[in-house]
Amino acid sequence: MNETHKVSDKRGFLLYGAWFVSLIATLGSLYFSEIKGFIPCDLCWFQRIFMYPLVLILGIATFQNDWKVVRYALPLSVIGGSISVLHYMEQKIPGLGGLRPCVSSVPCSAEYINWFGFITIPFLAFIAFLLISVAMVILVMKNRAN
Repeated sequence: MNETHKVSDKRGFLLYGAWFVSLIATLGSLYFSEIKGFIPCDLCWFQRIFMYPLVLILGIATFQNDWKVVRYALPLSVIGGSISVLHYMEQKIPGLGGLRPCVSSVPCSAEYINWFGFITIPFLAFIAFLLISVAMVILVMKNRAN
């Protein structure tokens, strides 16, 4: 196996992994809202706005072996991750909850889940956005090295 094929396999793995993470995050958010009945707050909706397109964009890029998807996927994942951090801070830092009025029926500081005292839905979304962002940055670095 030559070196070019090895690099291509690593890129494909990164793309596939990022797509899989976005798919699991999307299905997880749909599970929480449609099956568990958790009503998404405003910040949850913004996070969904940035995650849901990643499933299509990264899915198409994965099956087309399009490494240039980084230019579309990285901004979405960084912005979505930033919203997740803001949302998590509203939940976990006293005084920040309710700082920005929430117009939906659910306050953004509400915690539907709180596993191990720190894992909430925005935390899970942040981890997904972070994994996707890291995969995209590694793809950029591998493309520059070639």
